Amino acid sequence: MPRTTTPTPWEDLVTSALLGTDRRPAGRDGGPAGLLDAAALQTVRRRAGLLPAPAAPRPEPAPADPRPPLPPAARHRLAQLLADRSATGGSGGRRGTAPDLTELIPQWLAIANQHGFRAPAALLPPLLDAARSRTDLRPQALAFAGPRGRWLAGLNPEWKFALRGSSGGSSLPDVTEPEAVTRLWEEGLFAERVALLGAVRAHDPGAALVLLATTWSTERAEDRLMFLDSLRTGLSAVDEAFLEQALSDRSRNVRSTAAELLSALPESAFAGRMAARATSCVSPDLSGGDASVAVEAPHECDAAMERDGVVAVPPSGRGERSWWFGQLVEAAPLATWPVRLGGRTAQEIVALPVADGWAEELHAAWCRAAVRQRNPEWARALLGAPSVPPSNGPGTASLAERSKLLALLPAAERGEWVADFIAAHGLSEAFQLLGVCPTPWSEPLGRSVVDALDIARDAGSYPWSFSGVMGLAERCLNPAEADRLEVLTTTPDEPEDASPGANGYWSEAFQRLVSTLRLRATMERELIPARGEPVPA
Repeated sequence: MPRTTTPTPWEDLVTSALLGTDRRPAGRDGGPAGLLDAAALQTVRRRAGLLPAPAAPRPEPAPADPRPPLPPAARHRLAQLLADRSATGGSGGRRGTAPDLTELIPQWLAIANQHGFRAPAALLPPLLDAARSRTDLRPQALAFAGPRGRWLAGLNPEWKFALRGSSGGSSLPDVTEPEAVTRLWEEGLFAERVALLGAVRAHDPGAALVLLATTWSTERAEDRLMFLDSLRTGLSAVDEAFLEQALSDRSRNVRSTAAELLSALPESAFAGRMAARATSCVSPDLSGGDASVAVEAPHECDAAMERDGVVAVPPSGRGERSWWFGQLVEAAPLATWPVRLGGRTAQEIVALPVADGWAEELHAAWCRAAVRQRNPEWARALLGAPSVPPSNGPGTASLAERSKLLALLPAAERGEWVADFIAAHGLSEAFQLLGVCPTPWSEPLGRSVVDALDIARDAGSYPWSFSGVMGLAERCLNPAEADRLEVLTTTPDEPEDASPGANGYWSEAFQRLVSTLRLRATMERELIPARGEPVPA
């Protein structure tokens, strides 16, 4: 009868592997080979002796989604778009003249949601994977995924992001039922509480503030900041008292946000205090023959200013007085300045010369104020004429700030302004400005972009210098422009001073543009219900 031996415990085998068999022998011969034999034997023993785990309870069935299904062609297209995203690692990329399918997913989802289709059940996993890797897809992807997408996300920790912006798949209580509202507010998850606060605020702003005040002092600083930020929607004089209290919050970020919100209420006591401080620094200069603006920046940042959100310590390389001054002007109501500066309009005010080199600081602060107070009149004045170079304009040369000002203008005016800007200055400084234009681009804006690209090609420039604009054109040009652009896909002879091979690259880029526009048109036709069928609500 063969002699049996007690197997070496698995933990001892792991220890021997970590320390080395010369320090901790294991197995029959104590060497490396014996260790591996013993590990193999123990592995077989462990697997053979594994008892099946008790079956977990089945999840609740997925909720119904009453929206109509996708047309077959659109379903196939979505599968193709999601498969391309997976094949390219979610990054898309440039592949000759072929359209970048990954970049077409957001537009496809927007059209599908517009027509009220539901997502195919089989495509929910790749759809949620795409939304997990690309935050820009999430709003449209989750709206398309619907209740079944949220149900599925609850079964996979990798998709938990889908539950953060909703009530976790559960419905919110009736906001007219105080007990149910209070219970969820006190016991719910953070995402549920944010959704509840928004629902109560839409119904009764005052009741939302009362609800928020019941737990405000016990909330974490980051949660207080998020709750306070939610007050931007529907901000009104009703919020003033609560925001005034938040100016004394122990978190600097909360204090700063409260001050920003109060400055957007021009009739608030806070706005009055900031206006008084700002006008003490800015005055009309009547000493010379022509009208101008005189600036005397504050000499200190006192405790009252700090309570009202003025940050005392400037960033590295920034002077204290200019730093304080900019914050005061930014927070003062823009209606202050016509009164202070002789009844002039916004356009006349920004055209005034500013003494002692303070123009850049003053105009930059007015730009931030216009964005904060969402004032299109001041935005228009600070942008100036599109034909004027940014460095010589009335506002700021920063394209990021100019983009924010542009966003305040009506959509049609925005497109016209950027079209004229490109016609005057080309595309080199227009990328950020194009990002705030409504899509699809208007005909004047689209023509301006394409003409500028054609001019750049004729000048012998390298096309990859304009790859960002070309990518925007693929997504934002009206698909009806495809036939008109066909002539640009040819490869003309290169001038002697052109970059080697540039025209071939340009031809390839324009071919990709045309093929992408035609694919977008096809995608839209696949998603539009057939003639005579009702459009889903």
